[in-house]
Amino acid sequence: MSRSLDGSVVLVTGASSGIGAATAMEFGQQGARVVIAARRSGMLEERAREVVEAGGRVLAIPTDVTDPVQVSHLVERTSKEFGPIDILVNNAGVNWSRRLGDTSPDEVRRVVSVNLLATVQLSLAVLPDMQRRRTGTIISVGSVAGHVPIEPLYSATKFGVRGFSLALRRQLSGSGVSVCLVSPGNIRTAMTRSLDEEMPGPEAVAKAIVRIAKRPRRDRVVPTKYLGVVWLDRVAPGLADAAFSWRHRGQPEGSKMPAYAEPPASI
Repeated sequence: MSRSLDGSVVLVTGASSGIGAATAMEFGQQGARVVIAARRSGMLEERAREVVEAGGRVLAIPTDVTDPVQVSHLVERTSKEFGPIDILVNNAGVNWSRRLGDTSPDEVRRVVSVNLLATVQLSLAVLPDMQRRRTGTIISVGSVAGHVPIEPLYSATKFGVRGFSLALRRQLSGSGVSVCLVSPGNIRTAMTRSLDEEMPGPEAVAKAIVRIAKRPRRDRVVPTKYLGVVWLDRVAPGLADAAFSWRHRGQPEGSKMPAYAEPPASI
C-alpha cells in the first residue's frame, strides 16, 4: 500500500543541485517537511527559496557530510526543528573519472569519504531513533556504476553503497525500518555536462525516490534502459568486458575510461 508523505520529515543530502535539489522539491510538493543539506550554503539557500515558493516547508542546514560532528549536528537540529526523521535520502556524492594512476591518496580518501562513508555515517545517525519508533526509510542514491564496473574509484564507492544498502536491508528485516537503493544511469546534471546524448533530467530520479518512499522496494534502476546493461554484466561478464573495450576502442592502452564526465580539476 502506498503511504502518504504529508507531514513526514525528510532529510536530503547533496541537495544544492541536481538530483538532490529535484528530490527536495518533489518531497516538498508532496507535503513533506524537508531538510536539505550540502556544503555550498549559497546554493542551498537558493534551493530552499525555490521549495518555499512552490508551497513546501523546508529547512536548509549547510553540512559537510564527511565530518561526523557536522552530521550529528544536522540530525539533532532536524529533530529539534521538525521532529524525528522519517525518511533519509543519502544523495551526497562526487564523480570521478581520472585514471587511478593519476589520482593522489588524498583524492582517493575524499571520494570514498563523500560517496561511501558519509552514507554509512548518516544512516547510523538516524537508525537508532527509527528502530526505537519501529518506522522509517533510508534511501541511498547509488549508480548503475555500482552494478557494472565502469571506473575503478567511483565504481568501488558505488558498489560499496549498494552492498551496504542491501545488507542493511536484510539486517533490519522485520524492524519496521525500510532500506532502499536507487541506481541512476546517465542523468542530465553538471556531472554529465560533457556527454552529447539524450538523457533524462534529475526530476526522473527524484520521482523514483519519492515513489520508493511511498512504497519501499529493494532497488530501482533509473532509467530502465540500463537494466539490459546490468543484466549483461551479471550473466555474461566476459561479453560485457568485450563490449566495454569496443566502446572505448582507440583510447591509449591502460587508460580506457568512461565517457560520462570530464575529469575534475579538484574535489
